[in-house]
Amino acid sequence: MEKTDDADPAPRSRPAFVVAATHSSAGKTTVTAILLRLLRERGLRVQAFKIGPDFIDPGYHREITGRPSINLDLWMMGAEGVRRSYNRWSAEADVCVIEAMGGLYDGENGTERGSAAHLAKLLGLPVVVVMDVWGMTRTSGAVLGGLLAFDPEVRIAACVLNQVGSRTHAEMVLTALPDHLRELVAGWVERSEHLRVDERHLGLTTVEENPTGAAERARAQAASGRTVDMDALLAATRTALPHPAETPAPHPPRRTGPGVPRARLAVARDAAFCFYYEENLRALEDTGFTLVPFRPTVDPRLPDDVDAVYLGGGYPESFTAELAANRSLARELRTRAEHGMPIYAECGGMMYLARSLTGFDGERATMTGVLPIDVVMDRQYLSIHYVDVRTQAPSPLGEANQRARGQEFHQSRITDAGIEPNLYEVTTSTGERRRAGFLLNNVAAGYIHLHFALHPEIPRNFLSAALRYAKTAPAV
Repeated sequence: MEKTDDADPAPRSRPAFVVAATHSSAGKTTVTAILLRLLRERGLRVQAFKIGPDFIDPGYHREITGRPSINLDLWMMGAEGVRRSYNRWSAEADVCVIEAMGGLYDGENGTERGSAAHLAKLLGLPVVVVMDVWGMTRTSGAVLGGLLAFDPEVRIAACVLNQVGSRTHAEMVLTALPDHLRELVAGWVERSEHLRVDERHLGLTTVEENPTGAAERARAQAASGRTVDMDALLAATRTALPHPAETPAPHPPRRTGPGVPRARLAVARDAAFCFYYEENLRALEDTGFTLVPFRPTVDPRLPDDVDAVYLGGGYPESFTAELAANRSLARELRTRAEHGMPIYAECGGMMYLARSLTGFDGERATMTGVLPIDVVMDRQYLSIHYVDVRTQAPSPLGEANQRARGQEFHQSRITDAGIEPNLYEVTTSTGERRRAGFLLNNVAAGYIHLHFALHPEIPRNFLSAALRYAKTAPAV
């Protein structure tokens, strides 16, 4: 990093950029991981972000940077929410790296809205383009030139060639590029099986389930980064810092001291339940919750003295044997639910609260039975939507008519239910309206992953529900 003189010790700029690509599967995740690794090896404080609702890529970011990776999603957060979140989480970083989704200019319904280009302009950041050149040489120039000319308001500061077959292949591509495009290329990444992350239903294999160890991934990333000119990339992406008036404190101080209401929230965190928005978890902590992790796959009971439970999403269908065998935890969850403990569950968390979960192999496993529903995995079925929801009755999320935004993405169906959907009235981003989710006692569960950015009252409402329960909870 550049040093400033004594008269002006505060830096006025830092490297910050969006990693985008020509199309999905061009290698954004691979190249982002390599860049994060190279930056960390320089001893820099790196803050990673992910455009869109994805939970999996942020897990790989966090493994490298040692810091939470933050989702930036225009639908769920709004433009001001995106700016506020970026400014807050980037305030103490030396460099910021934002991994995009899809192609650079690909947004909602064929428009720019929500695309990498849109957020780059919204945040005033340059773009580093990842270009998959496998099977190409001179055509690479046509592609990169087209991206550069398409929207003059998007500043493409650098390019990394991906899926390069060999050094000779890289030199052929570079030789074929016109001078003004060749100057943009900050290096290349050769095709390597050691960098590959296998896909499975609904995305890449999570960092928690990846059979390749973290150390092996680190070695492969560092080795593949040797052909990237990090000095050139950092120089090309140096960006003015936000004005101090636009930069909130990194996070509001947590309330402490006598008389400040606090509650303990059990949060399911293991390989089966690993999908959480870091913004949501921080909001719950800032509101007054102490987050206490537990592992439904192995822990025989909830943590001591908890006042509420949060079951996030993930892949419970991959751990049905472990979850089905943990009968003591299932019994405790049923008992707690019957006594009115606030329990909030999203997608995989809701599936765990079901009576049963049938996997892709047709094997039926007993779940907790907190909710009278049965769930079946179905490879022929896919539900993927952004949603706007409104609660139908008082719940741990707040009074009736509590609004929120979120998303759903699942390949399972509810095949039998002893309860009608009664938690949300849902309007999808395409205008479809329906009822969804379940409210039973003080349990609120559904397929939808909510983001709290637009409605910060939800964590406060959940805390209030937990505190009410704590006053009357019987010993279990």
